[in-house]
Amino acid sequence: MRILFLTYHGFEEASGISKKMLAQIKGLRQNGHEVHVCYYDLAADGSRCRYVDGQVIRNYGKGRWATLLQRMDYRCVNDYCREHQIELVYVRCFMNASPFVVSLFKRLQADGIKAVMEVPTYPYDGEFASLPLKYRMEHIIDKLYRNQLASYMNAIVTFSDEQQIFGQRTIRISNGVDFDTLPLHQPPLLQERAGGEALHLIGVAEVHPWHGFDRVLTGLGEYYQKGGEEQVLFHIVGGVSERMMQEFRAIMEQYHIADKVIFHGKLFGEALDEVFSRCQFAIGSLARHRSGISRIKTLKNREYAARGIPFIYSEEDSDFDQQPYVLKAPADESPIDIAGIIRFLDSHQEQPADIRRSVECLSWKTQMQRVLDQL
Repeated sequence: MRILFLTYHGFEEASGISKKMLAQIKGLRQNGHEVHVCYYDLAADGSRCRYVDGQVIRNYGKGRWATLLQRMDYRCVNDYCREHQIELVYVRCFMNASPFVVSLFKRLQADGIKAVMEVPTYPYDGEFASLPLKYRMEHIIDKLYRNQLASYMNAIVTFSDEQQIFGQRTIRISNGVDFDTLPLHQPPLLQERAGGEALHLIGVAEVHPWHGFDRVLTGLGEYYQKGGEEQVLFHIVGGVSERMMQEFRAIMEQYHIADKVIFHGKLFGEALDEVFSRCQFAIGSLARHRSGISRIKTLKNREYAARGIPFIYSEEDSDFDQQPYVLKAPADESPIDIAGIIRFLDSHQEQPADIRRSVECLSWKTQMQRVLDQL
C-alpha cells in the first residue's frame, strides 16, 4: 500500500514525539508498505516549507503572511497524493482542526483516498486549561471543527478504550516501541543500597502538570522529614517550563531536598542511556486525572518496559495493570510513598530481560499493521 504519513510539524532529535513518529513509519515499512513522509519545517534561509521525504513541495515564503498561509493552504498535499497515487493518509492530530484542514480531507475523500487520524491523547480538552492564551484560542477553533474533520476520516486511531471519538469509529491500539532504539537496562544492584549506595529514580518527560512529578517531590520530602534512612535521588530528564520549575523549587525549598533532585534537561542516545544505567526504578504519569483521563496507554510505560526497568504510574493501562514489575499509585493528589517504592523493590526483582519479553507484542510493526487490518 502507498501511504503518506502526514504531520503538521517537523522532527527534532531529542523529541519523544518525533522518535515515536519515526518508529511508526519504520513499523509500516517493516510490514512491506511504501511510506512517504510529509511535514512542515523551516528551510535554511528561514522560508516556511512543506516537505515530502526531504523535498520541498511548497515554499510559503517568509514573514507573517507565510506563517498564516502554511496553516491555510494544503493544496500541495492533495496534489502530491494525486500525482503519486497515495492510497492512505495517516495523519497525527495536532489539535488543530480548522476549515482549511477539513477542506484537505474532504478533497482526499472525493479522490477516493482513505484517511485515518491518530488522536494521541483523549480526552485532551483538560490539557489546555493551564496553557497560554494563544493555545487556548487555537483549542476553541479545534473544538468547532474536529467533528466535521472526523467525518472525512475512515477511522480515528486511539490509545484509549473509546469506541467513538468525535462521532467517528475508532481503531484501538497500544502505543508501541522500537526495540532497536532502546537498549536493555543494566541497573545497579539493589543489594548495593545496604552498602550505602543511593536508590535512584528516573522520570523522563516533556514535563507537564499531568505527569505529577510534584507528587514524587512531595513524597521525597515527606520521606526524609519522617526520618527516611536510605538515600533516594530523583533524576528528571526532559524539558521543564519556568512555571513548572517554580512549583518544583517551592517544594524542594519547603522540604530542603534540592540536593536530592537532579534536572538533566533534554537527553537522548548514549547520554540518556547513561542516566538510566544509574537508576533502579522509573516514574510514569502520576496525575492524568488532572486532565480528566483515567485510561490511557502511554508511550512512556512501554519504553520503560522495553528497557526492562520497573516503574510506577496512576492511570489505568490494561497492558500493565497486572504486571509484577509495576507499582500502581492512587489517581489522586497524595504524595508518592517513597518507602513503598523501597519495599516494592525489595520484594520484586524481575530481571530486565524478563520485563522486556513481556512487551514483545507491543512493537510498532505489530501495532501499525493492526490499523491497516481494520481498514
